[in-house]
Amino acid sequence: MNPIKFLFVVVCTCFISITSFSQSNEDQEEALSLNSGTIDNQFEYILRKSGNFKGTNGQAYEAVKLSMFLTLRAHTIDSLKTVHKNLAETQAVVKSQADEISELKANLADTKENLDKTNTEKDSMALFGMQMSKTGYNALMWTIIAGLLGLLLLFIYKFKNSNAVTRDAKKALAEIEEEFDEHRRTALEREQKVRRQLQDEINKQKKI
Repeated sequence: MNPIKFLFVVVCTCFISITSFSQSNEDQEEALSLNSGTIDNQFEYILRKSGNFKGTNGQAYEAVKLSMFLTLRAHTIDSLKTVHKNLAETQAVVKSQADEISELKANLADTKENLDKTNTEKDSMALFGMQMSKTGYNALMWTIIAGLLGLLLLFIYKFKNSNAVTRDAKKALAEIEEEFDEHRRTALEREQKVRRQLQDEINKQKKI
């Protein structure tokens, strides 16, 4: 290749690279601003705009314009106020949500208590003003029914026994009455016989 052309290509390449690098730095500096962006970007902007100088003792210093510093301080204070405001609003929201959660828990507890009470009432029966479980109520009812049935059977048994005793008593009375009638009839016949014999004797004595 021709040395002149090669040199021309190298120069053009270097010029394009330098131009691109300068444009990139300018774009980056334009992206940074003291009046926009985050606080970190504003600090970066001030650092880039600060000047370097050496003191009489030979120590290096960074010089920042007072106006830029005051502006940055004002922006920082505004940012902190905004953060505090957002934090207060967040705390208020959290407190409100905590209160709602507490209220919901209380309502849930009341609902659960009412549900348990309803289930208890559903599974129980009132007897003489007292709440009893259905199992206890059924057991008591069946016990009462069994007791009444037992009393009925006992009454029937006693009634039958009484009827049997009454029948036996009536039968015995009838037999006694029959025997008494027979005895009275026999006694009457004997008395009549004795009277006839006595009359016969009286008549014989009169004939003599």
